[in-house]
Amino acid sequence: MKPDIIISSDATLMDSLKQMDAQGRKLLVVLEGQKFKGVLSIGDLQRAILKQIPLESKVADILRTIITVAHPNDSREEIKEMMMELRSEAMPVVNDAKELVEIVHWEDVFGASKKAEVEHMNLPVVVMAGGKGTRLKPLTNVIPKPLIPVGDKTMLETIVESFTQYGCSTFHVSVNYKADMIRYYLENNPVEGASFSYFEEPKPLGTAGSLSLLKNEIKDTFFVTNCDILVEQDYSEIYKYHKENKNELTVVGALKHLDIPYGTLEVGENGILEDITEKPSMTYLINSGLYILEPHLIDEIPADEFYHITHLIGKLMKENRRVGVFPVSEKSWKDIGEWKEYFKFIDLKL
Repeated sequence: MKPDIIISSDATLMDSLKQMDAQGRKLLVVLEGQKFKGVLSIGDLQRAILKQIPLESKVADILRTIITVAHPNDSREEIKEMMMELRSEAMPVVNDAKELVEIVHWEDVFGASKKAEVEHMNLPVVVMAGGKGTRLKPLTNVIPKPLIPVGDKTMLETIVESFTQYGCSTFHVSVNYKADMIRYYLENNPVEGASFSYFEEPKPLGTAGSLSLLKNEIKDTFFVTNCDILVEQDYSEIYKYHKENKNELTVVGALKHLDIPYGTLEVGENGILEDITEKPSMTYLINSGLYILEPHLIDEIPADEFYHITHLIGKLMKENRRVGVFPVSEKSWKDIGEWKEYFKFIDLKL
């Protein structure tokens, strides 16, 4: 039995997020002492974060009461069918005494190469690829950031393929810096399952200003992604959350955990020390650079004006319109637009 996905019910939500990230898993089996207590999925954690349940809370506090587990009498074929139906990466086998007998992993019954089927949703995707990639200079002095290699593919191809696996086939690419090079590359290196159209900023228009050029082009709910980030998340779950909550815009937020290696001081009036905290930890939910928008929002973006997507978000919030946040774990988000994180990512790809 692999202990990498077993966690105590006394562990915190933050502990479970770190364990999922460390093991590359989206599901943990929870034990209370030596007894089976339940399962904890990344979806459970996301719902807890959206309910503003503190990450210091215990895993036991958010466990679902109704779950599916296998029994020792179940055949391998029956367990396989349960896993297929639930698209579950692991299935606990629990006896009548609530003892965990084994954990059947997806790769144990289907093989490592076969992935669980994902829900297809043929939504348009806008890729913001017009920036100069200043964080990756001097390489971007020669080639545009979207064409920087990631393994045996470019950054842009890697991002596009993360969407095509969910059935997304129409990609609108915002270009400006070295636009001809990007067009030439994609025309001569087609991505299976993807078709491209290009819209060129006459000048830098910010992270949302160029969307005004797509008026009358996009009629459906659509994704917008920066061209230097990857989010390892079931995109259909983000879309489902967006629709169920009737959001006009959904921001994908990534957890970011910071450890301060010093004691922090809380100072009161006249410089009197009130408290000292040794090496505190802080967790923030940051903007990942991936969004879902409703198409009518394109009409609300001013034409030929520098306009960030945060300007649009601020406008919607001021008008009390629905802007949602879908949280993902820290390691589910890859910022490959700066050298340190880029090298980390390509090390994983090699």
